[in-house]
Amino acid sequence: MDTRFDLFSNELAARFAKRFANAGMVINQSPLPKATQELVSLRASQINGCGWCIDMHTKEAAAAGESQVRLHLVAAWRESTVFTEAERAALALAEEGSRLADAHQGVSDETWAQVRKHYDDDQIAALVCLVALINAANRLAVIVHQRGGSYEPGMFAAALG
Repeated sequence: MDTRFDLFSNELAARFAKRFANAGMVINQSPLPKATQELVSLRASQINGCGWCIDMHTKEAAAAGESQVRLHLVAAWRESTVFTEAERAALALAEEGSRLADAHQGVSDETWAQVRKHYDDDQIAALVCLVALINAANRLAVIVHQRGGSYEPGMFAAALG
């Protein structure tokens, strides 16, 4: 399966990508821990089957010092002991926020209560925006068949200049 459309070489798509990346910078510069940001992005990307984003977030997290054990266990975080309670709340929010069509209520009150317990308002704002943003990024990449495997850490930031 070849890439259907190169979003990075089309002028309109490139302008959109720069603004999209700017929104991501707001989250990146937020008080939400970087490890949590990468874990959430990775989990949502796994759910959405986005090879490009899985490749990117796995490699970016590893380059930032995330352990291979934790990266390998993100898909089965409920069945592991390597994530903090705060990270578990964020991963639950990522899952429920990514699977909106699978549940009539969206994010459960139980998950929301756990998020409120572990994060302040600015971190929650960043977390909610991150879940929305990574789901949008997954959809962009999956629609055009942007495939994973060739990403190098820092590549996305360099492409946007």
